[in-house]
Formats: sequence, structure tokens, C-alpha cells
Amino acid sequence: MYYFSNNQKALTLIGLILLLACLLSGCSCSRQDQKPAAKQWPADDTTISLYQHETGETVEITLREYLYGVVAGEMDVNWPVEALAAQAIMARTFTLEKLEDGGVPERGTDASTDINEFQAYNAEKINDNVKQAVDETANLVATYDGELIKAWFFADGGGRTAASAMEGLAYDKEETPYIKSVDDPGFALPDNPNRSWETYFTMPEVVDAVEQVTGTRRESFGSVSIAEQGESGRVMKYDFDGIPVGAAALRLALGGETMKSSLVEEIAIQDGRLMVKGKGYGHGVGMSQWGARALAEEGKTAEEIVQYFFKDIEIVQVQS
Repeated sequence: MYYFSNNQKALTLIGLILLLACLLSGCSCSRQDQKPAAKQWPADDTTISLYQHETGETVEITLREYLYGVVAGEMDVNWPVEALAAQAIMARTFTLEKLEDGGVPERGTDASTDINEFQAYNAEKINDNVKQAVDETANLVATYDGELIKAWFFADGGGRTAASAMEGLAYDKEETPYIKSVDDPGFALPDNPNRSWETYFTMPEVVDAVEQVTGTRRESFGSVSIAEQGESGRVMKYDFDGIPVGAAALRLALGGETMKSSLVEEIAIQDGRLMVKGKGYGHGVGMSQWGARALAEEGKTAEEIVQYFFKDIEIVQVQS
């Protein structure tokens, strides 16, 4: 029989105490032991330049402080910490990938608070949950084959995420093999407001949007139909009186807050207006925020949540 020495007993006791302290504090001990990144990217204590869309000013801020504002702007700050932590990993990966690509050249800065240029940002909503989520996932990013992924995320997948970047975003600039279609558990949450929606657009709005997307202008349209759908059921092309119109571009042209997604179940011209019925909110590519909340409520960690939505990715540690 093998007996512990006094030193071994002491070391074992210390280890158990540290593990208990870690569990009681709610931290994820394994996060500090993540595989180091193959490449060198800026760590959370790096100072970046941030264009403030609201004031027109540029400020210097640490990446950590910036991520506090992004997570607070992108997700309900009262949701489970692990959902917020998954958002933190996505936001950090998104930011570093954009920095690699030159930041916001039109502003001459690394980042921007203008959601049309970068990510949502709301420093006023930062709370302890947000800080814990960012701090506990400090320097963690999502990679594929040693490179930062396109860290796409959206509000709600309407039950299932998009099968490709092409399907949800009409994105074909590079291969994104880590994008996959999975069930979105957030759709089943009873307080999810995106389970179904119905909206209407005036004919002038439709005419302008179609022209913006296609360059072709008609004075009005008499019919519209779904011309092409992707694997997850998302519309990829519409047909407006014989004119093919890309669904992703049309959604943005009409306004993504009103034309909530391309998971359209019914579309028609009625009484001179465009009527659309659908479900979900956002482009559907990558991580669903409502899905992240549902998985967090099931006890999943931030890393498990991110890996659920992406195929064959690694969560690695940026070296500070």
C-alpha cells in the first residue's frame, strides 16, 4: 500500500483549499491554463484608440475597458455571467481580428463606438456581471487553424443558425469552415420576443431599397416571392417582378431592426405595401446571444458556449 508523506499531505490539502476557493468564487480555474496562442496578439492591458461616435472625440482606453463597454452594449447585463463571458470572448476575438485588418481607417483609430463601423458600446450599462465576465475570460480568443476567426454573433437564430457565412451574410471573401448550422436553444426561452414577427414597408421604401441593392429602379412592384433559400431555411434571394434581390443586402437596406432576419415565412405585396412575417433577429451566422443565455442557464461555461456554435475552433490564451 502507498502512503502519503507529510509533505504530500500538505500539498494535497493546499490544492483542495485552492480548488474550493476557486469554486466558491465562481471562477473557472482551467481558464488560466488555456493553450497559448500560436501568434502574438494584443492582450487586455493594451491601450487602443477609440473613436466616440456620440461626441466625435478620440480617446485612449485599454482593451479591457473597451470590452466592458462592448459586452454591456451587446448583451443584457443581467443575463448569466457565463453568457456575458461568451460574449466577451466573441467581442475580444472580433476586436483583435479587426485590429489585424487595420482597425477603422476612416477614423484613423483602432476601434469605434459606431455600431455601423464596429460593435455596440455602452459604458453606462457596465456592471459587476460585465466586469466579471471580461475579467474571468481575460485574453481568451477563438481561433481556427491558428488564426482568429470571424467572430460573428447576432441576437436570435429563430431556432437554427445559418449553415454558412454565404447563407446568412452573403459573405464570400474568404473561407470560413468553422461556421456551421446548429439548433438555437434560445428560441425556446419563454421571454424571447423574436419567436415571431410581422412588419410592413411602404412602396417607396421598397423601391428605394431594391434600387440600393440592385441598381435597378421601378416605380412600384406588384409581386414578390422567395427565389432561393439556404440549408437552415434562410432566404438568400427574393424575386421582385422578375428582379433577383439578395436577401442579406435587402434586409440592411430596409433596416435590420425592422426586417429582423432572413428567416422569412411569408412575404407578399398587400394593399400597396410589402408585408413580411418571420422569426429570429439578426443574420444568423455564428453565436446566438439568446442561445448563449439558454446554454448558460443549462450550466455551460463560456468556452463551451462558443464551441457549441462554431466548428473545430480552439479557445486560446493571448500572451500578456
